[in-house]
Amino acid sequence: MKKLLLLPFLALALSCGAQVLTVSEEIPINSDVAYEVLGEMGNHVLLFRDRKTEFEVQAFNRQMRQSWSKEIVLDRRLPKVLGIVPTRQDFTLVYSFRQKGNTLIKAHRYDPGANLVDSSILVILGYLFFTPRFELVRSDDRSKLLLYYVENQDLVHAYSFDIPTQSLIWEKNFPLQDFLYGRDFVQAVVDNRGGANFIFQKDNFRSRRKQHYYQILSYDGAGDVQSTNIPMQGFLSYDVFFEADNLNNQIVAAGLYTEENTERAKGYFYIRHQPGSAEKASVQFQAFSEEFLQNLLGRDYREGKGLNETSVREIVLRRDGGALLIGERNRQLQRRTGTTSRVYYDATVRNLVDFYFEEVFILSVHPTGELHWETILHKKQYSQDDNGVFSSYFLFETPGRLRFLFNDEIRLENTVSEYVINGLGEYDRNSLFSTTNLDLRLRFRAAVQISPNELVIPSERRNRLKLVRLSY
Repeated sequence: MKKLLLLPFLALALSCGAQVLTVSEEIPINSDVAYEVLGEMGNHVLLFRDRKTEFEVQAFNRQMRQSWSKEIVLDRRLPKVLGIVPTRQDFTLVYSFRQKGNTLIKAHRYDPGANLVDSSILVILGYLFFTPRFELVRSDDRSKLLLYYVENQDLVHAYSFDIPTQSLIWEKNFPLQDFLYGRDFVQAVVDNRGGANFIFQKDNFRSRRKQHYYQILSYDGAGDVQSTNIPMQGFLSYDVFFEADNLNNQIVAAGLYTEENTERAKGYFYIRHQPGSAEKASVQFQAFSEEFLQNLLGRDYREGKGLNETSVREIVLRRDGGALLIGERNRQLQRRTGTTSRVYYDATVRNLVDFYFEEVFILSVHPTGELHWETILHKKQYSQDDNGVFSSYFLFETPGRLRFLFNDEIRLENTVSEYVINGLGEYDRNSLFSTTNLDLRLRFRAAVQISPNELVIPSERRNRLKLVRLSY
């Protein structure tokens, strides 16, 4: 039996079988540029709000009632928040600002009460003739931070920082040749020691597929930059995701490959590479079975055609050096509405974008690249003109199993479901709760796991935000 209990300040708790929902009061976000759930610190869930010129942290207790809020004061000269690195004990805010014509990168570290405990200028970039597009990458243990930007399509400026000491580990420029960011750049990865790996794809065209390869530029602050080329053996890349495997001291990648038809993947590939090692990188390919494609595509299946409209969402590392490749079928369709028969401009005609997020598939891969098991998780999500922010899934990780949480349908009255998967790929599907009469639109992709049995999910509707704590 479901129990609904209204608490003061409009917070509510809802018991749904083995799960408990606790919902905060509404938070107006009309003037917010961005917000981020930082996680739980000091028995409070912290929410950071960016209003471009004003910054604030709000704290919510176990009942998701707001306990306090505090203004975050940054330098007054055009501060821009680049990223936040939260831990269980504190959070570090990294931002840029200008001073006497120079661009500076600064870090503020705050305790669980949002009190400033440390402040450091990480690097002074000097006078720049352009506004850099800064990118931040955090290490898995959140102790290291990689900051980089590309200048004139031929030079990468990179900086590696140690977050606990707020100190610069190294800075390095990486010259590039015949480089276009949108065409060649794949990903940047930083390990728990502060070493960086920049990954580029070369000759990923149908006319040059025999020459296609990945280039990895690795640097750890000592010696020279290590450049490694990984040939793709005549195949083309459809999509890929790289990750630092700190346990096995390597870089791994799992992706999908294609052949002649660049719009359809024919199978998966797996890469293992140890930066600085004389040993060659390992890359293995395996084609999809027709049975797997038929089960995944259903009525869209065409024998021998492969897999289309798919993205590699993430990979989960295995302790033995293997990984789980997680992919999702998704597509966008743009269409016009209104009358278009008139010869002059008609203001009633507009473009609509339909978003489809469908099946998730998981491929468990041995360190050798051989397939261990494969699993398909069926779902159908459709929305319109919302950038798909309420679609896809959240991956909730525990030592023994994975939980994939998602909205069954993208509408106000909706059922939230999950797939629970064990180490052999076996799964159960459960309906967790209904959002009927709760006025919730949950953004699972923006959720944050705060413990082995709890997560916080933002709910956003009509410029009103609620924070939902889900406890197992």
